[in-house]
Amino acid sequence: MYRQGDVLIVPVAEESVPAHVADAPAESRDTRGRLVLALGEVTGHAHAVLGAGRLVREPGPFGPLVLHLPKGGKVVHEEHAAIDLPRGWYRVIRQREYLPGAVRIVAD
Repeated sequence: MYRQGDVLIVPVAEESVPAHVADAPAESRDTRGRLVLALGEVTGHAHAVLGAGRLVREPGPFGPLVLHLPKGGKVVHEEHAAIDLPRGWYRVIRQREYLPGAVRIVAD
C-alpha cells in the first residue's frame, strides 16, 4: 500500500480487476500529460502519476479509481515526496470524512 496525503494507492491482483475496466473509458491526462488522481481545490496542486498507464473511474459518488501501470510509474505532488510504483494494477481511494448527515471527500 502507498499513501500520499489524502490518496491511498492499493495494489490489486490482475485477476481481481473488474471485467468492465477493460472496456471503460479512461480518464484524460491533464495539459502536462499526467494522470491526475486528486486535484487540490484550494492550492491547485495535484496528486498525479507520471508514466505510461490508464486510469478508469468507477461509478458512484465515491467510486475509486483503477490505475494500470504496465511499466510502472511515479506519483508526484508539489508538497510531498514522489512515490515510485512498480508495474501493475492499483485501486486509488480518496480519504473521506464524516460530517453530521453527510460524507465528503477530503480536499486540499
